[in-house]
Amino acid sequence: MKTFKKLLLIFSVFLITFFGEIAINFACGGEVDPYDYYISYFHNNVQGDEYLSFAFNQMQYLNSEEEVENESDINSKEWANYLNVKAEDVHKVMYEADSATSVKLANYTGKISELPDSLQKNSFLQSLSKQKNVLKYYLFAKNCEPYANVDFNLWDPKPRDSLAMDVKAKEALGLTASEKDGFLKLRYAYQAQRMFHYAGLHNDSKTTYDKFINTSKDNSAVKGWALALYAGSIRRLGNPEESAYLFSKVFASSPERRVQAYKNYYYNSAPVNGALKYAKSNKERANIWAINGFGNPESNIESLNKVYQYEPNSLLNGALLVREVNKLEQALIADNDIAKISFNYYFSNSDNQKYKDSVKSINLKHLNEIRNFAVKLASEKKYPQPELGTLTAAYLSWMENKDFLASNYLAILNPDKLSERLRDQYHITALLLKAKNIRKGNPFNENELLPTLKWLDEKRFEENKNQVNDWDNEDKRFSRTTRNFYQQILAPAYLKLSDTAKAALAMVKGDLASRTLKENSLFQNMSYQTTAFWQQYLTPKSMQGLAVYKTKASGNDLTALLAKALNQLKNDDFYELYGTTYLRTHQYDKAVQMFAKVSPNYSYFTPENWYAQEENSKLYANPFVQTINDYPKKYVTSKTSITKKSFAIEMLRLQKLTVSDKKNASLYYYKMANAVYQTGYFGNSWFLISYDWSSYDNYSLPKYAYDVDYKKAQTAKAWYLKARALSTNVDFKAKCTFMLAKCAQKQIIMNSQSLSFGYYDKDDVKYKDFIHANYNNPYFKELRLKYSKTTFYQTASTECSYLGDFIAGK
Repeated sequence: MKTFKKLLLIFSVFLITFFGEIAINFACGGEVDPYDYYISYFHNNVQGDEYLSFAFNQMQYLNSEEEVENESDINSKEWANYLNVKAEDVHKVMYEADSATSVKLANYTGKISELPDSLQKNSFLQSLSKQKNVLKYYLFAKNCEPYANVDFNLWDPKPRDSLAMDVKAKEALGLTASEKDGFLKLRYAYQAQRMFHYAGLHNDSKTTYDKFINTSKDNSAVKGWALALYAGSIRRLGNPEESAYLFSKVFASSPERRVQAYKNYYYNSAPVNGALKYAKSNKERANIWAINGFGNPESNIESLNKVYQYEPNSLLNGALLVREVNKLEQALIADNDIAKISFNYYFSNSDNQKYKDSVKSINLKHLNEIRNFAVKLASEKKYPQPELGTLTAAYLSWMENKDFLASNYLAILNPDKLSERLRDQYHITALLLKAKNIRKGNPFNENELLPTLKWLDEKRFEENKNQVNDWDNEDKRFSRTTRNFYQQILAPAYLKLSDTAKAALAMVKGDLASRTLKENSLFQNMSYQTTAFWQQYLTPKSMQGLAVYKTKASGNDLTALLAKALNQLKNDDFYELYGTTYLRTHQYDKAVQMFAKVSPNYSYFTPENWYAQEENSKLYANPFVQTINDYPKKYVTSKTSITKKSFAIEMLRLQKLTVSDKKNASLYYYKMANAVYQTGYFGNSWFLISYDWSSYDNYSLPKYAYDVDYKKAQTAKAWYLKARALSTNVDFKAKCTFMLAKCAQKQIIMNSQSLSFGYYDKDDVKYKDFIHANYNNPYFKELRLKYSKTTFYQTASTECSYLGDFIAGK
């Protein structure tokens, strides 16, 4: 093989660097938040909390596992009413006792003096000591607990003691038959039923329910719990359709078991008509259709219409209506490019425009169906909150870009007469309508938005006042609404008006959800999206604009509101980024000025080497190191590392020397070119101008201003050309030519736009074109023709000997 071809492959930019090197610092956001994966301004609790667990959430089977009511509280209140004692005392004994206390209570004889001091004044236990039949039941129930409450361990699955449970069940049946008190009789029967059920004796469990529980005249939550067991037994006995129907009854009658009943309904895998054939009333039919609506992640007008047909005054209608609106939001509200937060952004289902247009058309048709339903809900006034229908129609009209129609619907409503949640949604929808010119990219009166934005601030500050459980975003609706407005509507509007600085302000404002901050570092308080926007898109000009806006925080306009948010944060990150933008544009004098404003103890960004054996291993840069090969990157120790500040100082010194010491200008240009080359994607000092690095960067075309250097090495090329032109040393010229070939190869990489040759597919056309372009690199031709006799040529052609076998095989 010819020597110049060897040289082409020797420096590892060719294939190995770009397709073989694993990611050192992969640029990615956090995990997708299941409550925040699409743009929403219509709160999923606007209709109430009764069915909030079943709000739309395509990321999770249920929006929440929380039951709307607490079973232990219900049971405690029933006992408290029965015995005329304090409910909290019942709860403390039944549900809060530790294991040691529980053992004592299981052997309680009725003598208060035998109990710990903390329990001797407990009104529930005092009552038990006076009523022997109640104490007898309590002790029996405690004795059943170990059989009923078995924790499942996947690694040590212990089977239930079915024989012992059978014995306990039959004992409970005897006690049921002999007990005269209806309250206790029902509970003995329930103990018998569940012992039979857990023992797998489903016929006996069913018979117990039919004979003692279904016939009981007591109004107790226990009957709902027993119905759930009965439904389970019916399933085990081979009738999933009847079981589904029975679980729908539990869903309707027992809010403390609603989520459990919903899950069990679907475990039956019964068709809707299978459950409907057992329904005896319109209310039961409505509940079955509602459950099927809650379990459908696709657009679904049928369940909504059916529930309204059978039970128009049910709260199920509002829950299903809001659910459909949220589905449409996911389908129709597009993320803005500068604030991509949607799950769909990371997992897009298609890039085919015709397909997207077709899907949009289908969703718009569904939007009209839902809006028509909402108008009917409002006009017929059978639903308890008909205003929800009008508000929904207004919001859907805004979504469809029919702002005039949306305004007409809003005009029907008097916000002062709405419930708090409907009133909040009214104000949010009105804000979106005020922003109609913003969305169109027209000049707008931003201060018209100020009162509502201040109101939104107060709402989200209240949501985040405790600043605990930051990972739990289920109830952060106003935080999401405020952020979405700033980042999805306001920031893009400022960009369209060519005010990138104000767009950056809006992005930060959208992230600051608390009145006070735990940590006032700039980047510590930014979301991944905002951080990426600041670090990747901002230029010296936009940073200058931000510096001006920082001085305007004392006003009483929207600019001041945005500037105050930025001024809450320390300046170190701000000036560090400001200096970095000057590094990217090679204005090293100004970069030095900005870095001088950063605190002396500031920790500049230093990436982790995720694949190092040592813990907390950092990667350190020295862009002035000279290398023939790009791979492996030649990182240095912390003692010899160069920070952004020291880099700017040295580059400024070299820049000045190119003018003041013209005799050696070629050497200075060469050093500067090497340093800039090393700050590219392929160099050891990429983090002097970039804040992340990914092996996937190589597959994406340049999109940021600094990519002219980071990906294309243009400035390095220009300075290598200057260095070569100013020198008379042939060996030095060879070095420059070799580096120019490497710079040229970056253009070849960027022009390829194909992932297929990442797998070295010899038959791939683009791969062959890629290889041909590299073999015909003009600077390698120069290297062979003009500099093949130089010492550098000989060194470079042999240094990467580990590629010899690969070269020989081509």
